Amino acid sequence: MLNQLGEPLLQVLHKALDASWIRQQVIANNIANVDTPGYKRWEVSFEKQLQKALAEVGKLPLTRTHPTHLSKAASLEDVQPQVYQVLGSSYRNDGNNVDIDAEMAKQTANYLHYNLLTRLVTDHLEMLRIAVTEGRR
Repeated sequence: MLNQLGEPLLQVLHKALDASWIRQQVIANNIANVDTPGYKRWEVSFEKQLQKALAEVGKLPLTRTHPTHLSKAASLEDVQPQVYQVLGSSYRNDGNNVDIDAEMAKQTANYLHYNLLTRLVTDHLEMLRIAVTEGRR
């Protein structure tokens, strides 16, 4: 019972914080390699997977009885940030495709997103604390 307190919200926020942290590392790596010839930037994919998994919350789970059957729908436990390299474009003659202005904007947006997520976790835990402690009065 207690381990499900705040589910699925806390689980979603935990995964989103992890994704934001990984995205920060990827963006920092892209910025650090802005002058590296031939470097191709990296990105993190997470939000579409999360939306797909959240659409399945509350639905009946599928069970596979044979390996050739359809795979089960994505669940929150399965959602993980995916890091991939962007190979298709190049902004300079040396093959580097890092746009420093775009990376700095992404870094700022990610910073604000991370702060929002931490605030949501703090507020949710505070509401749970109030619900538990006010019941004693």
